[in-house]
Amino acid sequence: MKDYLIISTSLELLRVPMSDIIYISSDGNYSSIVLANGETRMVTMQLGQIEVLLSSQAHSNDVKFVRVGRGFIINCEYVFFINLTKQQLVLSDGRLATHTLTASKDALRNIKLMFENDMK
Repeated sequence: MKDYLIISTSLELLRVPMSDIIYISSDGNYSSIVLANGETRMVTMQLGQIEVLLSSQAHSNDVKFVRVGRGFIINCEYVFFINLTKQQLVLSDGRLATHTLTASKDALRNIKLMFENDMK
């Protein structure tokens, strides 16, 4: 069963399969949700509010989201490359596009360690 992120405002409803979300970026009181099909949706919610929704609406462990610093929430399934020196995180769906994000070395180190621990 797919888990969906559902964001409802007084004028709109957004319902997206969580597995289709590559990452979510912060822009003040707004957040942009970047999807695997290339589409981006802007919503009037702060990143922290979306983080709470993701954890409350996820019923399975199929999709794992991680907060990367103050600016991003990423779907771990799309992590392709991490470079600590250049402070780069590359997310890829393996087909259409890659997304290069800049994050702190500490945030990237934590994601790298998380993957290394999962391998053990």
